[in-house]
Amino acid sequence: MSADEKSVGKGHNYLTLIYDLDGATVEHIEDGRRKESLDGYFCLLTPHQRAKIEAIAMDIWDPYLASIREHVPAAAAKLVFDRYHPMTHMVKIVDSVRKQEHWEMKNEGNDILTETKCLWLYSRENVPERRRRMFSALRKMRLRTARAWALKEDLRALWAYRPSAWAMKHVEAWYGWAICSRLKPGKAVARMFWKDLTNILTFLKHRITNAVSEGLNSTIQTIKKTAYGFHNCDHFKIAILFSLRGLKPLPRHP
Repeated sequence: MSADEKSVGKGHNYLTLIYDLDGATVEHIEDGRRKESLDGYFCLLTPHQRAKIEAIAMDIWDPYLASIREHVPAAAAKLVFDRYHPMTHMVKIVDSVRKQEHWEMKNEGNDILTETKCLWLYSRENVPERRRRMFSALRKMRLRTARAWALKEDLRALWAYRPSAWAMKHVEAWYGWAICSRLKPGKAVARMFWKDLTNILTFLKHRITNAVSEGLNSTIQTIKKTAYGFHNCDHFKIAILFSLRGLKPLPRHP
């Protein structure tokens, strides 16, 4: 399963959505994104049903975490923090380091980083063929941006591991490198990553992400746009469940 939030209209109005990752369906909707919102779902389940939950993919959101730890037995081994957020942080760091370094070099008359923003945001295998030689030359220079990009790519390799012991060795080496990288934002992300490491590495056992949830969120946004918004939140919830819980319209009588 997966727990996520969805903004409803303007302001700080949210819905808490429970997804079945295997069936790619929305199982339940509660108002708000508080601990009580997720409590409302777990209270519908029997103790036996809660114990049968195998894994929960989610972003790091303390109210949800508190609810899961209260209601789901052995929650620590079942929580899987989605890899999207640590990787997003690393991509932002690469771009911020590039901006700062580009500004410094440009003031010295060096425009080597001009029009290279997209290159540093690519994953290694996605760099366009026509620009690979130039990008390879840039990476060999003593650039802080190249160091930040290498850190990002090295972290990305973590999720390809199968044995947890090898993954742990990789993480320890990456963490040491990040702390000694002389990149202040990189150190901050490394410490945040290390704090949540236990439930990041549970991915190696359960192999689930929030990708299905994000796809369903896109569909929910389409439902909202198609209806030109919903003035009544209950109508919005009904539309979501009708479309994404696999409900079928009743047959018409002749």
